[in-house]
Amino acid sequence: MTTPTGPAAPREIDWIKLSPWIYTIALFVIWEVVVRILGVPPYVLPTPTAILLAAIEFWEAIWKNGLQTLMTTLAGFALAVVGGLAIGLLVGWSRAIYAGLYPLMIGFNSVPKVAVVPILVLWFGIGTVPAIITAFLISFFPVVVNVATGLATIEPEMEDVLKALGAKKLDIMLKVGIPRALPYFFGSLKVAITLAFVGSVIAETVAANSGVGHMMLTAQSNFQVPLVFAGLFVLAIEGIVAYALMAWVEKRMTGWAHRSGFAQ
Repeated sequence: MTTPTGPAAPREIDWIKLSPWIYTIALFVIWEVVVRILGVPPYVLPTPTAILLAAIEFWEAIWKNGLQTLMTTLAGFALAVVGGLAIGLLVGWSRAIYAGLYPLMIGFNSVPKVAVVPILVLWFGIGTVPAIITAFLISFFPVVVNVATGLATIEPEMEDVLKALGAKKLDIMLKVGIPRALPYFFGSLKVAITLAFVGSVIAETVAANSGVGHMMLTAQSNFQVPLVFAGLFVLAIEGIVAYALMAWVEKRMTGWAHRSGFAQ
């Protein structure tokens, strides 16, 4: 004998997943209303509607330059991951190397990268190469620091016990140090990818004939302010997507290291 079943319970709305869209739409609505009420000139602050119309009008240029910036950013980011991981492992290998290299890296990282771009132009000319190198230079330092920090979390007592059991330095590094450093490494990718975009745009505004940075600079010289803001939105979208991808990779690769629900 079957019992009658009632109507299915309505699904609850997941406000956490919807909140980014709600906040974004609210921001654009408030932006549009405030600019129209205050009568702000479009050459000072265009409305989101004007920015959307500019994006539609110049879609081909936005697509071409956005793809160029994305490619240079990913190339510089890939170099930063490889180079940062290698240098981080080297720095974390011994205290002597750490003491010798770390101050040099801090000094180099303190130099504004926009000041390095003219030197790169002298060496490689105007084009894609300076943008890739700038993206690399500005994004590899977080990878180095986080990998070295992860290796430094090995307790001296544990290292002494492993050595007493016959483990060599390489064994400790491969079986304890690198697994300890993986959460730090994958966490640093989220920071490095956003900084890589900064490096690419800096170089494109100084020493490039393509890319979003170059497009924005050209639009600024022609007083096409909505197109400038459209370029900013393109960079924001690319950065958000890249950050989300790195966060997904971090969660997939190092989910075992996070015990708290607050760790994403």
